[in-house]
Amino acid sequence: MTPRALPSGLATALVFSASGAVLVLEIVALRLVGPYVGVTLQVSSSVIGISLAAIAYGTWLGGRLADRFNPRLLLAPALLLGAIGTAVTLPLVRYGGSLLRGGAAPAVLLLAAMAVFLPAFLLSTITPMVVKLQLSDLDRTGSVVGRLSSIGTLGAITATLATGFVFVAAMPTSWIVLTLAGLLAAGGTALHLWLRRPTLPGRPKTRAALAALGMAGAGLGAVGPNPCDIETAYHCARISPDPAVPGGRTLILNSARHSYVDLQDPRFLEFAYVQWIAAVADSLPAGAIDALHLGGGGFTLPGYLRSTRPGSRQQVVELDGGLVELDRQKLGLVTGPDLRVRVGDARVGLAAQPSAAFDLVVGDAFGYLVVPWHLATKEMMADISRVLRPGGVYAQNVIDYPPDRFIRSELATVAAVFPYVALIAPPKALAGEVGANFVIVASHAPLPLDAIRSRLVGLPEPVTLQPSASFAAGARVLTDDFAPVDQLLSR
Repeated sequence: MTPRALPSGLATALVFSASGAVLVLEIVALRLVGPYVGVTLQVSSSVIGISLAAIAYGTWLGGRLADRFNPRLLLAPALLLGAIGTAVTLPLVRYGGSLLRGGAAPAVLLLAAMAVFLPAFLLSTITPMVVKLQLSDLDRTGSVVGRLSSIGTLGAITATLATGFVFVAAMPTSWIVLTLAGLLAAGGTALHLWLRRPTLPGRPKTRAALAALGMAGAGLGAVGPNPCDIETAYHCARISPDPAVPGGRTLILNSARHSYVDLQDPRFLEFAYVQWIAAVADSLPAGAIDALHLGGGGFTLPGYLRSTRPGSRQQVVELDGGLVELDRQKLGLVTGPDLRVRVGDARVGLAAQPSAAFDLVVGDAFGYLVVPWHLATKEMMADISRVLRPGGVYAQNVIDYPPDRFIRSELATVAAVFPYVALIAPPKALAGEVGANFVIVASHAPLPLDAIRSRLVGLPEPVTLQPSASFAAGARVLTDDFAPVDQLLSR
């Protein structure tokens, strides 16, 4: 006997909600795994690929089950099992992430699977079951399948926009996951009561056991190790006190040590690359300067310049407003007429600056360990050139690893705009033996290389300053049309 069709409104709601839930999970999965493996193109590709695999396998299984069993008996269990699968992603990722830290491809793929595969797989079985129930008239097959497919797509679009613009900004990731699990459980229970069928092919003890499993998963996720002090719209952020320095604080973003601030001594610079950029700044003519910082982080360099060059005017462009608030609360950031902050994308913020307005521009914006591609192109360098005064200097922080393909291309890109370019890096990094920070220094006027070298001598770590021409020989210039930054960085 052909199973009775669901009311059109209920069928629409089920497909819309199930598809939307899968996209919420996909977007949130990026934030769940970020603290352990970073937020790179490879991580994003892994989460998207695992999600699509889960959708493909779930849709296939849902269609098979709909042909063998009465789909009306399977819809509520699918929602309830999807709720359980959603709840258990939190403990899976938080406990598994502690063991899978790093950027190795197997770890990234496995953690992405922990974050999204199970619930996305279970929820994706719902749409083909609903389609089966609605196909009571073969003459209307095309319109039924087309309508439900479009509803599923609209659900995915709505969830994507709502998660990116509303949910992530309004609540922590764990709350999003647990709230979604609760809504799916409530939907499954309500659907069971409406259909008045057994939710599962088992006894009340089976249903109670599954309910207990879901609650246990939610509980473990709620109390599991959380790597964040706060979750901003872009980062899992944590402030770690330095036991050796009373005022020392390390800002950790998505598992990477991003900035170090000494609350008692703004002139103390812990990270080597910050010392190098400070050496560049110190080599500028004495007195107050105008500086633009693309990326704020812990505001270490702005604090240093405020202390060493009183009267300087500084503008910081920082994408993450939540991070700026964290800096104010825990890292001693005080803004004012001499230190202004613009919250927004670095390239957009750069375009809004007047021409020939700055003596120093510092590029230190990162997505995990990667310079965002649109901040690494020739067009970006041309706009930096525009805002610099004739004798102004640009200093850019870059991280790369042997065979150093990205730093070579970035040097070539900077050199395509600036006639005078030099590179600061550890000798072993220049020899291609280790990964490290590199600082590119560029200007339209001859660089004060001797003055910079004199300030690099005596630093805790040996470092070399050299012209960039030989190191960048043969490297491709990056443009807005072609800037494969993540691929160049792949080791």
